[in-house]
Amino acid sequence: MGCITWLGDGCNTGAYILWLDARSDLAVAFGRFQGGRPVSVPAGAYAYVGSAMGGGATSLTGRLLRHATRTAGKPPHAIRDELPGQFRVAGMGDRPIHPPTAKRLRWHIDYLLDESAIEIAYVTIVRSAERHESALARWLASLPGALPLRSGLGASDAPGETHLFRMGSRDDLTTARETPLSTAITFD
Repeated sequence: MGCITWLGDGCNTGAYILWLDARSDLAVAFGRFQGGRPVSVPAGAYAYVGSAMGGGATSLTGRLLRHATRTAGKPPHAIRDELPGQFRVAGMGDRPIHPPTAKRLRWHIDYLLDESAIEIAYVTIVRSAERHESALARWLASLPGALPLRSGLGASDAPGETHLFRMGSRDDLTTARETPLSTAITFD
């Protein structure tokens, strides 16, 4: 399972970190964020923290497959084809898992992930019935080289937080991915 790190218990809810690679400079309007004005997204490494606490489309499998899908007419992220098999191996779903064929842009992160210059490089999944999204965002913010892309971005459901971070370099991203999350959350 090269593109996913699994943590936590066996449930299909929890939090996740998408480790992203921006292959070129972009200007992205994140929906209504900042009145729809584009935000500069320099080429480099990014991390986004999200959660999936429901069932079906809002479960971890549904949410991550949605993130790996772009709008109609655009190719999905390369990682998408690997996800269903990895979910089955991890015991996340006893029925066939089918990714969506397209999606409508809804959340801030959707607008970034829809860009062809952005690729989901890796995913860290924390399977838990407890909410860990805020703790993971604080952990990311504490890492060397991590800076919020814009205050409040990616966290419309968590006032005062930011869930999208620019990592100082691709090396910082690798270091962050390899840093134990035990400093951010504890598992019972």
